[in-house]
Amino acid sequence: MLDLLLPQRCVVCGLRGTQLCAACLKRLPRIEPPLCEHCGTPTAWPVRRCRECAGRRLAFASARAAVHYDDGVRAFVAGWKERALRRLAVAAVAVVIEVVPPPRADVITFVPPDPDRGLKRGHHPPRQLAEQLARHWDLPVAAPLRRRRVAKRQRGLSRAERRRNVAGVFAAKGPVPSSIALVDDVFTSGATANAAANALRKAGARRVEVVTFARVVR
Repeated sequence: MLDLLLPQRCVVCGLRGTQLCAACLKRLPRIEPPLCEHCGTPTAWPVRRCRECAGRRLAFASARAAVHYDDGVRAFVAGWKERALRRLAVAAVAVVIEVVPPPRADVITFVPPDPDRGLKRGHHPPRQLAEQLARHWDLPVAAPLRRRRVAKRQRGLSRAERRRNVAGVFAAKGPVPSSIALVDDVFTSGATANAAANALRKAGARRVEVVTFARVVR
């Protein structure tokens, strides 16, 4: 009945009928090899470390994402996060499963929300993504991470500012399993994922694999 009163439109192209039409789902730009073995950025040939992560101390063992963060994906993520179009989670999960190999992990977790923004949105996309991926990959879900303080929005900050902004923002209640898959919606500079992975490592994790729906590719 709600769909009759408020017809759905594709968040990418505006076509009436569904929150993401089949054509736009097909056109979401999948990330394909070759990739950097460590941070997962696309490269000209397979490398263990790329310019994105060389010289950085990264707490995660690997990072993998399903799609490039282009204009269409930006509209998809905005609809999912800011407009609470929760059905988009189904499409996000399907694309992650298609592109990202199952992690070598004992448990799956997610980057926790900022309390204020989480309350305003009423839902948390990384948790949605983690819970649905856990069912597909047959992994238990845990939530050991919490935010120790509120950080500024990362949007508009430089890479160095992003790292400083989230340094020490996460803590994990341990002990945690030795191998963990850490889920977030978008990998931009890797600062948030690295800060969360660092907290998990301090709580006892020996290996953290990051999985995201989208990734900013420079």
